[in-house]
Amino acid sequence: MGPVCATYRIILNLLSFFRINDPSRLIVIIVLLLLLSSVYIWVLQVPLLQPEMIWLLIGERMADGKHMYLDIIDDTGPLSAGVYWICHLIFGKNVMVYKFLAMLVVLFQIVYINNLYIRYKSFEENTYIPSIVMVILFHLSFDMITLSPALMGSTFIMLALGQLFSQTVLQKEGSDSILLVGIFGGIAACFHFPLITFLPFLLVAGIVVSGFSFRQLTLAFVSYLLPLTFCAIYYFWIDGLFAFFDQFIISPREIESYTHVSYRDLAILFSVPLFFTALGFFVGLIVKSQTVNQQKQLQLTLIFLIFAVGSLLLTNRRTPYQLIVIIPGLAYFITFLFVAFKKGKPIKILAALFVFGIPIMGYTWTFLQISSGKINSYAIEISENHSITEGKKVLVLGEDLGYYHKASLTTPYLNYRLSKINLQDHTSLERTALIFQNFMDEKPDVIVDEDGVFEGLLKIFPPLENKYQKTKIGIYSIK
Repeated sequence: MGPVCATYRIILNLLSFFRINDPSRLIVIIVLLLLLSSVYIWVLQVPLLQPEMIWLLIGERMADGKHMYLDIIDDTGPLSAGVYWICHLIFGKNVMVYKFLAMLVVLFQIVYINNLYIRYKSFEENTYIPSIVMVILFHLSFDMITLSPALMGSTFIMLALGQLFSQTVLQKEGSDSILLVGIFGGIAACFHFPLITFLPFLLVAGIVVSGFSFRQLTLAFVSYLLPLTFCAIYYFWIDGLFAFFDQFIISPREIESYTHVSYRDLAILFSVPLFFTALGFFVGLIVKSQTVNQQKQLQLTLIFLIFAVGSLLLTNRRTPYQLIVIIPGLAYFITFLFVAFKKGKPIKILAALFVFGIPIMGYTWTFLQISSGKINSYAIEISENHSITEGKKVLVLGEDLGYYHKASLTTPYLNYRLSKINLQDHTSLERTALIFQNFMDEKPDVIVDEDGVFEGLLKIFPPLENKYQKTKIGIYSIK
């Protein structure tokens, strides 16, 4: 019983430590964030993920003066692409920089949400328990601590949520807050399109919880469209408006999604956090009495969770990081549980299960994915076959992105499933001519043709056949 009792004491001391409203607790939060993240990075050594390679190639190509959607076919949000471009200009093609910046974004979210709950007195006591809860939740999966569009976009969703919280306590119209709600929500969608589900959330929450007038709803809706409008104007200016709408909004919803992680695995990963969320919801709704403002915040967060989960339906990559936007909502309800009950054996057991159970579940799942080889559907497996492209300009018409390791992308065809539609559509003479021009202008040193797409192009464009030779099955090299 010695180790068990010691665990209880550690948990109780940890929760007691974070119950105190003292900003110095953030130092411990930073240490915990670094320690828990280092297990994924240095101990388990999670390999480079396919989306991470996509983001690195976007940054590299944009740094060469290329434009998203016109010269890079992918559905990454325009603002996310801009961040990757800046990262490449400053740091080069370095995925560790992405992980470090992701931890800074995660830290900002933790501090902001914790201060938000303190400022608007969401709980019966001002506490730093939400911060420790969020740290634990962010380590449910290895991909939640990488610089994904979902992570960057969810930051602005949190800023918008903060403005909605202000509407629960202000006894005035607060037009400035409503304006910011819309703008932050629109910026989030420009980082990651599936976060557009925040728009119906904004309208429903505005009517049901905050009692928005028609004028306020109109203001929120118009301000939401402003960031998207500015992006559209920019692409109209560079003659890429159709490409922007097609690749960012329309086509990604029509192609088959990348099933990097099964629904079964997602359900297993999120089962324990959702269990604690349900307990916290029960405590907040029934067990503890609340002020009118706290009741509004509970309703607001519940509606937020419903619409946030809905964003998964719009993604074309099924991964845990797509659900990162629900973390503030989960943290809100889980905090209810630990704030309401301070003593007793049951809360000790629940606290130990949460603090130790969730990271261990994430680490165990990651270890099993790596050891079984299942992670290869999500990560990039580098082998000797990929050495043929080292230091060269490469085009991969397939889903083995390992050929881009130590190589550079050339031609716009980055996202294969989007590019395949483009390359096989010859109904438009203008599009067909553009495809030929892209190959003639950029001349890839090596073309990896997994599905015979390039072989089909050679029959349409005889000049290309004179420039490339087939060195092995599915591999073409420039003569």
